[in-house]
Amino acid sequence: MVQAKIGIIGGSGLYKMESLKEVEEVFLDTPFGTPSDALIVGTLEGTRVAFLARHGRNHHLMPSELPFRANIHAMKQLGVEYLISASAVGSLKEEAKPLDMVVPDQFIDRTKNRISTFFGDGIVAHITFGDPVCPNLAGVLADAVASLELPDVTLHRGGTYVCMEGPAFSTKAESHLYRSWGATIIGMTNLPEAKLAREAEIAYATLALVTDYDCWHPDHDSVTVEMVIGNLHRNATNAQKVIQETVRRLSENPPVSEAHSALKYAILTQLDQVPAAAKEKLGLLLKKYL
Repeated sequence: MVQAKIGIIGGSGLYKMESLKEVEEVFLDTPFGTPSDALIVGTLEGTRVAFLARHGRNHHLMPSELPFRANIHAMKQLGVEYLISASAVGSLKEEAKPLDMVVPDQFIDRTKNRISTFFGDGIVAHITFGDPVCPNLAGVLADAVASLELPDVTLHRGGTYVCMEGPAFSTKAESHLYRSWGATIIGMTNLPEAKLAREAEIAYATLALVTDYDCWHPDHDSVTVEMVIGNLHRNATNAQKVIQETVRRLSENPPVSEAHSALKYAILTQLDQVPAAAKEKLGLLLKKYL
């Protein structure tokens, strides 16, 4: 099977990487179903990377419908150790204006019924998640943004991402509530990815691309689809430049990540007591501990 050390998940507006060379489509099955789409493996800055359109290349999957476990498991199958998530978000702070980029370091979960763990069915694991993104990977990503000096783009290092259920955008009351919590941005997808990536021992970081001011801002109209779409296209162009520079930096100097040993002390069930079916299902994640 083809291998790629770096993975990219493209969100709304980012359905392909124009600069990828030597491209091949990889269709994978996982114990958790099929991923959102074929994974596109190609060469970027001399490095093999795997790209996945989160919602499918035709954007046919709602946030609540995403096969999060299959997507992360597929990345693990390809040997991904560093995962960059590019995601469209609304801003909850005046200073984070549309077209800006945020590299958040915290999450708040406002989703409802999303499965965000590979474990269960006879095996229990509790990952540490106080720092839900890999700080070293996030640092490389933020440095890449800063180095490009993109026009009309301000970089925000750190911040809190509220992950809501969707697919509707926030009410004004909800938007003001999240602002009162000190949150920076709001989106619908990244928290399940971050949890599952940690369980899969993959370093994870978010490149959040601001499309709008959610609906709280008194001087801006409430979010419209037209507004979001227009900014999505500009953000996607900028995101590709950032990802390319991040991949170059990662290939030259891959950072150490505590995520790469996240399961070392997390599994509470004695492995010789785990049902055979569960062992087989989680074999990819457990093999170095068996």
